[in-house]
Amino acid sequence: MPWGGAVTIHAYALCILVGIVIAAWVTSRRLTKRGAEPGVVLDIALLAVPIGIVGARAYHVFTHPADYFYEGADLWRTLYIWEGGNAIYGALIGGAVGAYLGCRMTGIRFWSFADALAPGLLLAQAFGRLGNWFNHELFGMPTDLPWGLEIESSNPAFPAGLADGTLFHPTFLYEIVWNLVGVAVILFLERRFRLRWGKAFGIYLIWYGLGRSFLESIRVDPSEMLLGVRVNVWASWLAVVVGIVLIWVQSRRHPGTEPSPYRPGREWERPEPGVDSDDIESDSDSLGDAADAENDSGETRATSSSGRTS
Repeated sequence: MPWGGAVTIHAYALCILVGIVIAAWVTSRRLTKRGAEPGVVLDIALLAVPIGIVGARAYHVFTHPADYFYEGADLWRTLYIWEGGNAIYGALIGGAVGAYLGCRMTGIRFWSFADALAPGLLLAQAFGRLGNWFNHELFGMPTDLPWGLEIESSNPAFPAGLADGTLFHPTFLYEIVWNLVGVAVILFLERRFRLRWGKAFGIYLIWYGLGRSFLESIRVDPSEMLLGVRVNVWASWLAVVVGIVLIWVQSRRHPGTEPSPYRPGREWERPEPGVDSDDIESDSDSLGDAADAENDSGETRATSSSGRTS
């Protein structure tokens, strides 16, 4: 999308940015309602987002080595995120590292942040998948279903040997729908079972891992294989296992309610409600009162209350 003839704005990048903004907004609202300081999510995001983007790109590059590492390859292309290629599992790993560091800095419990993030993360992924439509990438096998996606035969990802006009499964659309349903599932289970201590994030891992493992199996884009299975399918299965283990461990370790989103000793000191500046006596107020009293009485009171504050 050219702008002014000098800057090119890629719809794929815009989708990712919109997803990040929405995830941050949802997470901030949810965390603030649980007692966190308004705006603290931005402090965490300053580390989580850039490290997550680096992780997303690194994971994609190293799981698609043939696309970037070959004789005569331009290694700078490994940095061209506008060409597509940002893996959610890499983003999760990198983002988790950044979020952990941000939580340590702000005093927020890491699992409290992860729980608040869970539904917003699915929303962000849904918007990110919309970018795959603009790029016409990451589609599935051929189909004759009425909602099949037509891909131009000049597309580098178009499978060889197929006729022009072949329709393909819009796997990114399937994932958008799956993610949006997942938001409702997480919110329902969270309200029904008071999920805290990372258990809502565990539901996210299970939900997303199950859906992604199926969608990966019908995609036609090239991928590294491990024991005859796509690497991202293995990663999806691992996400499901991690989610189950997380819920089981945290249920045993923390059967009660979460007392605060802050770690002990790092709680946010809320300003007292109803306090007006006129109600607080300052040094200048005390000096003025003392001067008035001196003028009224005609007596000098050098040791009056001029130095007191309240």
